[in-house]
Amino acid sequence: MVEIVVCIKQVPQVSELPWDPKTGTLKRDLAEGMMNPACRAALEAALRVRETEGGTIMAITMGPPMAEEVLREAIALGADRGVLLTDRRMAGGDTLATSYTLARAIEKTSPGFDLILCGYSTSDSETAQVGPQLAEELSIPGAASVDGIAVAGRKVRMQRIADNYLETLEMPLPGLITVTTGSYTPRHVPLAGLQAAFSAVRIETFDADALGLDAERLGATGSATRILTVYSPTAKKENRVLTGTPKRIVEQLFAEFDDRIGGAISQDLKSSKERS
Repeated sequence: MVEIVVCIKQVPQVSELPWDPKTGTLKRDLAEGMMNPACRAALEAALRVRETEGGTIMAITMGPPMAEEVLREAIALGADRGVLLTDRRMAGGDTLATSYTLARAIEKTSPGFDLILCGYSTSDSETAQVGPQLAEELSIPGAASVDGIAVAGRKVRMQRIADNYLETLEMPLPGLITVTTGSYTPRHVPLAGLQAAFSAVRIETFDADALGLDAERLGATGSATRILTVYSPTAKKENRVLTGTPKRIVEQLFAEFDDRIGGAISQDLKSSKERS
């Protein structure tokens, strides 16, 4: 039996990323939310571990009240519990403040946990820092960017690709693993899961006071990171129109872009030789 905690996050739809230019934070209340893809893979990994070893799965997230949606989705997919950490004082926190909050919440809501699974990164920030920092906060071993998990007794064996090498790692429990999206393709929500998610299960909600958190370590106040500016990159292209006969156009191409054309041809020839 394995007591598993899965950290999930509600992120904006990829096509909707409204920023507040003054604070450098996302306007999450204006964007349609979804479960972060890597977190969904972590949940799938937890479900597969439970299928072979037995146990329980608790899904936990930090965010505004609307983040309850991803907890309901996690329960529909098979999680046993859903825990929501929501408090305006938690808003705007960086990875350091987030890992602190999650660590204290896990200690309170699942003190006997065996395994914590996180997505290796989130689509709205891509820092890949919360998982490792959470392991440090809880003083447990951790492994990042894993795409294969097998629990046996009080140990977990993992596989991952690092620097083009296949690594096999072993770690004692309790421990934390961040999961990639490569091997764990999420399952579809069953009809029975939908009924459980919206009728039988109550989402447990905690604020900073209920968790006994230090206000100086929460949200923007407790964040070491400072965002100086936020902007949308613009792609600049220069168009050139070559006119004349085909021979004249080819002569102009080589006259103006000889170095670039030669480098591209050379690279293509090298690749062809390597494939053969």
